[in-house]
Amino acid sequence: MAIKHTSEISLKVGLDENKIPEIIHWTAEDGGVSNEETKAVMLSVWDSKSKESLRIDLWTKEMPVDEMKVFFHQTLSAMADTFQRATNDDKMSDTMRDFCDYFAEKLELKRG
Repeated sequence: MAIKHTSEISLKVGLDENKIPEIIHWTAEDGGVSNEETKAVMLSVWDSKSKESLRIDLWTKEMPVDEMKVFFHQTLSAMADTFQRATNDDKMSDTMRDFCDYFAEKLELKRG
């Protein structure tokens, strides 16, 4: 299949003298995002040669712990949805969602 279009997603990370993120900007022009600031990023890619997931997890010094908890909950919930779409495994997707509910309950996250 011939590639008809390419799309780029980029991250720009400003670091302090200890290489700790101070500021993160991201761009995904096909998604309508241009140089937007964010406080946290989790990126996973699949290395099919080594059969392992490679990750980059970044957050700025300004990312509040309460927001990090919500970020994790929303990420886990989205992963359950993605898992269901990718595998059609309803039983495990529901199990993942049950864990997300448990996670939110234990962290006392407010439903909004």
